[in-house]
Amino acid sequence: MTLDDLNRRYGAPGRMVFRTGFAGYPEVVLANKFGTAEIALMGANVLSYRPTGHSPVLFRPEKRDYNRGESLHGGLPVCWPQFGKLAIEGMSAHGFARVMLFEVRGTQYSEDMTEITLGLKSSPDTKALWPYDFDLEYKVSVSMKLNLKLTTKNTGDAPFGFTAGFHPYFLVRERDQVAVRGLDGCAYVDARDMTDHVLSGDLAMNSEADHVFTLKPAPKHEFALLDSGLRRAIAMVSTGSDNAVVWNPGPAAKLSDCAADDWRKFVCVEPVTAWPKATGTLAPGETSVLAAAIQSTVEE
Repeated sequence: MTLDDLNRRYGAPGRMVFRTGFAGYPEVVLANKFGTAEIALMGANVLSYRPTGHSPVLFRPEKRDYNRGESLHGGLPVCWPQFGKLAIEGMSAHGFARVMLFEVRGTQYSEDMTEITLGLKSSPDTKALWPYDFDLEYKVSVSMKLNLKLTTKNTGDAPFGFTAGFHPYFLVRERDQVAVRGLDGCAYVDARDMTDHVLSGDLAMNSEADHVFTLKPAPKHEFALLDSGLRRAIAMVSTGSDNAVVWNPGPAAKLSDCAADDWRKFVCVEPVTAWPKATGTLAPGETSVLAAAIQSTVEE
């Protein structure tokens, strides 16, 4: 569909508009009294989120000239059908959804909410990478929070295992002034050397980290990124996640689209369905949901 077609069918003045954006493909801007968000149709990446009266919540590199297939180290990418690189042998890290073009399935809005539904389903392109039939639906809405809901459905006749994750790059003033709360007492694997640990208290982000936490059994999980530099807290609630990853690559990082000191500007707190392998299988006709809500609060 052209931009005119998208705006005519799905747009709404003052609420959502489609424009040319990431990697030359359409992106949509959602807006209401609570804030704005930009979502790329390429990869369904939430490129930005800014609550009204607040500074941006998500880090984004300065680079803008991306090509299809290149990963963005910023925003809020979707990792699917694997998080990391250990669940599906031979598949690229974090799967292929983040470099696929999603279709628009619907939009809706009310006085207090603006929402878009995006979708990706199995095709010859995906089957060249992964042999299963699936339907992936992603709802993103702006209300008092940024709300995310990723639904995986097995549309084939064979069961499959998968992992999924949200990979938000939270913008911070200075990494060393940040702590992550909500993981006290959780066991974790340091994925850099695959050693086992247990966290006590808050996680101080004063060094590089690639920690994969096993979350305690609960209907939902709550985390907070405390940023004394910006005097704010970013709270996240997730469901459908057995693990959470806290990541910052440190000064040794060589991220192709980031400046040398960009590692100081973000901390990732990532809800994940499972790690390192998929747990269980999704039978034909079954669905699995990973959801999260993100809210920024400023210290008075």
